Amino acid sequence: MDFQGSLFEAPAVEAPTFDRVERRPLTGGAWIDVCRTWLPAPDEVFTTLVHDVPWRAERRQMYDREVDVPRLLHTYAAGEPLPHPTLARARGALSAHYRPELGEPFVTAGCCYYRDGRDSVAWHGDTIGRGRTHDTMVAIVSLGDPRRLALRPRAGGSSISVEMGHGDLLVMGGSCQRTWEHAVPKVAHAGPRVSVQFRPLNVF
Repeated sequence: MDFQGSLFEAPAVEAPTFDRVERRPLTGGAWIDVCRTWLPAPDEVFTTLVHDVPWRAERRQMYDREVDVPRLLHTYAAGEPLPHPTLARARGALSAHYRPELGEPFVTAGCCYYRDGRDSVAWHGDTIGRGRTHDTMVAIVSLGDPRRLALRPRAGGSSISVEMGHGDLLVMGGSCQRTWEHAVPKVAHAGPRVSVQFRPLNVF
């Protein structure tokens, strides 16, 4: 039986939109934006990231000994092609939407692979580079099993947390990298998760 090929062509993937973004002001001029199920076709993107990103394990000095970093890492520098076209469209959409506030595009993509609940990242701010002295933005796209992103003010006070699900977007803006810290705590049980962090130039 003959069929028209167009009946079986994959539908065009739409660009992410921002009509459901919710902004939450924090203290000290910081804020976060959250948009649920923001990234189109997250299953396909997640599978590609797990299998095609050249993940590396790192070790870091902690006090008097060297320890394994509890997650796998890879960074796509400015100008390097991203592993899936949906991520390129997502970065372009983020740059277009936030440029009036940010004043520049997102150019790098840092990737973290949390293999299970034992993988984590400790409290920190992205303060290497311009984030130490200037307002900036870091946009995080979460893929895979849900994990909690915790945030707390550096000067002390109540912490907050956002559970990031499959395809969710969270943007940290304003003074967030200088005046707040964030972390992904260990949990007893969790499946694989990939976090993609889009940043402007010279923000780490």
